[in-house]
Amino acid sequence: MVLSSYIYIQSIIKKVGQIIFAIVLASLLILAVAIWIISPGKPIPFLDDKGNLQKGSISEKVYIDINESRQGMFIKSINTNNPVLLYLHGGMPDYFLTQQYPTGLEKHFTVVWWEQRGSGISFDKNMPTEKLTSRQLVEDTKTLSKYLMKRFGKEKIFLMGHSGGTFLGIQVAAEAPELFHAYIAVAQITNQFQSEKLAHEFMLQQFEQQGDKEMAHKLREIVITGDKLPDSYLEIRDKAMHSLGIGTMRNMKSIISGLFIPSLLFKEYTVIDKFKLWQAKAHSGVGVLWNDMLKTDISTKIPELKIPVYFFHGEYDYTVSYALAKTYFEKIIAPKKQFFSFSESAHSPFFEQPENYLKIIHDSILRNEKKYDSD
Repeated sequence: MVLSSYIYIQSIIKKVGQIIFAIVLASLLILAVAIWIISPGKPIPFLDDKGNLQKGSISEKVYIDINESRQGMFIKSINTNNPVLLYLHGGMPDYFLTQQYPTGLEKHFTVVWWEQRGSGISFDKNMPTEKLTSRQLVEDTKTLSKYLMKRFGKEKIFLMGHSGGTFLGIQVAAEAPELFHAYIAVAQITNQFQSEKLAHEFMLQQFEQQGDKEMAHKLREIVITGDKLPDSYLEIRDKAMHSLGIGTMRNMKSIISGLFIPSLLFKEYTVIDKFKLWQAKAHSGVGVLWNDMLKTDISTKIPELKIPVYFFHGEYDYTVSYALAKTYFEKIIAPKKQFFSFSESAHSPFFEQPENYLKIIHDSILRNEKKYDSD
């Protein structure tokens, strides 16, 4: 009797397990189908009030050969007569965030959301690692800038970098000023190793004040010395920053809910594009330029620019130090320079406070639009 009861219970447990497995499998299949359906991978066009394609607009996903590497980008504008803006992303492409956080930049520019060599839709797992260097990306940026000038009939374009993209952008602006009207930096990299030390100190202080003993203990155990960040710090860095509102955005508390899920829901990526986005991220770690950024003090390397320079920075940003960027700005020599602080933003003010950001772009940079071949 006892044995038969035991066998009966075991059979029930087995059936329940099979049911749970079937439910999980069905849920995964439904999720996969749903993601496939919402992933046509086609850029959304600009339409007029009657639903027709807006004359003079462009909404394009294009691949071109850049220095023997096939690279992709999204080009968006309501009017291609507007000046061209080449956007350099940071650790990973973030154009997909415009679906949830529209920037409005396409109203004033022909915006080129380039997904650089080694990242996003430009990722190639067979690319030799020696081709993924700061020097190569600088050359790629120059080549792409010249392509855009020729394609859209412009004598110069605007260059905008964000986060890690500023490490690349400011070097390009210094080496080839003849290509650009101005350089726009959002969260300008300076001495990133020092920035990480400041972030570590700030986070430890904040978690201690909040009474989060676990996080405070983990950060207290980490000692940042020499010229290398400990793996133990990198393992908790993003989680800690986002939980404190000093990461990608002030209100973004998790990479999963803030970045991963929005990337899956992005309609202009195919399923393969979405896979490549995160495959590239996993392959490069924090970013392709990360090691070079930690070894380089940009504020010393680039003391002067020959073109106007505009710094935009969120006051809550500890991903890239606001204080260090402010100090660098005060020292840099340029024909014209302005620093704009965003009191409600962390690392991405053009996503976090787009109206303020766009107003500054229009009033302070594009005030004399005809000068930049704009309508």
